Amino acid sequence: MLDNFNRKINYLRISVTDRCNLRCTYCMPEEGIDSISHKDVLSFEEIIEFTKVAVSLGVNKVRFTGGEPLARKGCVELVQMIASINGIEDLSMTTNGTMLDKYAMQLKDAGLNRVNISLDSIDPAKYKSITRCGELEDVFRGIEAARQAGLLPIKINCVIKESPNEAEAQNVKRWGEENGLEVRFIEEMDIEKGQFGVVHGGEGGDCANCNRLRLTSNGFILPCLFSDISINIREMDYKTALSKALEQKPACGLHGSSNKFYSIGG
Repeated sequence: MLDNFNRKINYLRISVTDRCNLRCTYCMPEEGIDSISHKDVLSFEEIIEFTKVAVSLGVNKVRFTGGEPLARKGCVELVQMIASINGIEDLSMTTNGTMLDKYAMQLKDAGLNRVNISLDSIDPAKYKSITRCGELEDVFRGIEAARQAGLLPIKINCVIKESPNEAEAQNVKRWGEENGLEVRFIEEMDIEKGQFGVVHGGEGGDCANCNRLRLTSNGFILPCLFSDISINIREMDYKTALSKALEQKPACGLHGSSNKFYSIGG
């Protein structure tokens, strides 16, 4: 699939839920959120059929996001069903890692290739402060479970305020290097103000080469993270919805007033 700026769109990020077991300060208010009603959340059947159409049009890379994807009941089964679609070459998941100790081997057996794990500090007290409720040891156990399961390479997503040279970021980097993990730094973003930057050590944030579309858990395609453009896949056939998303994908993100990180997976 090509958009109007001749960018090859081959990457679909699927937010399977807006729910999360953490309350990270830069992502979610301390009191939590009004979650999307269960009746409005895409069924597994809808996600699978939409993904099949997207793959038939050229998508070959799929990532599960949230919220926290493993907070959705049956997520492993969904992974297995998506993995069975011919044409997907890279199937991954972004997770906070706290539940990987339980699910890593099941995910690998279901067909997941690899994981990105969010980790902003290797200090237990600082980690709990950032997440408001998380236990760092849960993440460490999840990382080891992912390693043992073969969900490789394991990439660590570390949010930074301004620079990868920040002390906490460098601590995560050194720890990652010591443990054979790829660490990427993601600048803290503000969708409404249009503040974003490239992912240090990754591909995100480079508008000129953006290759992705996002599917929200309540059934909207977002051509761009920093835009209010959205297409409801329940109001038209999936091929038409994807075509509209390509036509409306902007050259560069500016700002958006309706999107929230906890519901679109970044």
